[in-house]
Amino acid sequence: MEHTNLGRTGLLVSRLCLGTMNFGPETSEEDSHTIMDRALEEDINFFDTANVYGWKKGEGVTEQILGRWFAKGGGRRDKVVLATKLFGSMGDWPNENKLSALNIRRACEGSLRRMQTDYIDLYQMHHVDRDTPWEEIWQAMDLLVQQGKVLYVGSSNFAGWHIAKANEAARARNSLGLVSEQSLYNLAERSVELEVLPACRDYGVGVIPWSPLFGGLLGGVLRKAQEGRAVGEQQRKRLERYRPQVEEYEAFCDELGERPSDVALAWLLHQPGVTAPITGPRTLEQLEQSLRALEVDLDDKALERLDQIWPGPGGPAPEAYAW
Repeated sequence: MEHTNLGRTGLLVSRLCLGTMNFGPETSEEDSHTIMDRALEEDINFFDTANVYGWKKGEGVTEQILGRWFAKGGGRRDKVVLATKLFGSMGDWPNENKLSALNIRRACEGSLRRMQTDYIDLYQMHHVDRDTPWEEIWQAMDLLVQQGKVLYVGSSNFAGWHIAKANEAARARNSLGLVSEQSLYNLAERSVELEVLPACRDYGVGVIPWSPLFGGLLGGVLRKAQEGRAVGEQQRKRLERYRPQVEEYEAFCDELGERPSDVALAWLLHQPGVTAPITGPRTLEQLEQSLRALEVDLDDKALERLDQIWPGPGGPAPEAYAW
């Protein structure tokens, strides 16, 4: 497993990030623990979760699963670069969501308690909060850093100008600012190439793509359908929209002799500024299969072909739409 710096920091993380969103709702606790143990065996040290995962408001089901896994000992917590997120509602009372200083403090304490740890390596804002000034957000985050409860701060689902504004506000406070951005990014959805990726590269912010297989669309969906495996409603609608491209894509993957899911992950690993795509396995087999992406070497000709099948916006703004 290759490891790389997270953005401009000295923190080393694996080129694949273990996403835990399925732990609880789709994957049993026992199987979740097995997957995490296997991830460590493969030198995957970067784990991502969120306080809302588990989808039972206020319970933090997935964080609790991680906490009980850490409690098994064996150096598990020390081996993991632990990333979690806050923003979503953890209750029905005021100030139990978004990024007020009050909720940042409460949400952090809740995550620490559930995960049975005294610090979070990467504390990410799950969405931009347009109602809270950056001075308030950074004051609260800086305090957590001073207290040793948080080491680095990241964002998720931010626009390029949000990243710029956040880091300039941090600079004014002599704070480190955002070190990572978690964005929707895959072969089929490349909007972030316009402004988010250029902003991240300029500020030294590591990019952590989520949904690298676009909900399974890039994971061999046609082949699975032919084998009689069920296709979800959202996946079915996407397939209707992208069917010609998916057919061409899967045919090209056959030419390469690689699984579509591996090619999709490998393509992201070839993109400048990308730190680690998030792979969110439901099973141990899915985790083990994703490791193949690290060995897939896409040459310039293959990358050009993928650009033809899945054209992006045309590069960064403004050249993508102007001269």
